[in-house]
Amino acid sequence: MANVADTPALLRVDRLGAGYGKIRALHGVSLEVRAASIVCVLGANGAGKTTLMRALSGLLAVSEGTAVFDGQSIANVPAEALVRRGIVHVPQGRMVFAQLSVRENLMLGGYTRPASEVREHMDHVLGYFPRLKERIGSRAGTLSGGEQQMLAIARGLLAKPRLLMLDEPSMGVAPILKDAIFSTLRDIRDRERLTLLVVEQDADIALDISDEGYVIETGRVVMQGPAAELAGNEDVRRAYLGG
Repeated sequence: MANVADTPALLRVDRLGAGYGKIRALHGVSLEVRAASIVCVLGANGAGKTTLMRALSGLLAVSEGTAVFDGQSIANVPAEALVRRGIVHVPQGRMVFAQLSVRENLMLGGYTRPASEVREHMDHVLGYFPRLKERIGSRAGTLSGGEQQMLAIARGLLAKPRLLMLDEPSMGVAPILKDAIFSTLRDIRDRERLTLLVVEQDADIALDISDEGYVIETGRVVMQGPAAELAGNEDVRRAYLGG
């Protein structure tokens, strides 16, 4: 993994609160994501992981606290404006356009950039996902779950993000493709110096590629530290790694 210990934080979240109507789902969440690092957020269903991603990507109102990206506040900034600033969110469930081809889905990922630039960058991105290159003309709905997840990630990369946020990238993906996807994410970070924030239930595979990790329970951070330390922590192993 890249050495990021002395790298400044690209994203700082301090005592963030958010929710749905009168229901609070996040209670003072704080975290840091250093530039060119991979940070994972672990937790069970309903812990608040997806709410955190939605709040950071402009899809959900922030009710309290701060979120600062590269020195500028991003709390309650519209989603499209955040994409233009370099923050791209790959949501849970992939949300590919099933009736459109792989190529058309990828082109939509670069909607904030000139089409000629997106086409030029597409070959580079497809180099990480040879399966997609083979199926470039196929309808996205005919792809397997793992291939659709690859498409969702590749589509996000076409926006040329500085921070790529991934919500449950292993969900509904066969084990062999899951390993390939996470290996590719680490490869992309190392080659592109891209920063990744990954929300994931599969703690084992997430901690394996990450530099830092946070554990969320009922909307609160209950544990944080270097990924290797969390992977060896008895409480984390008991709760998330089956050890």
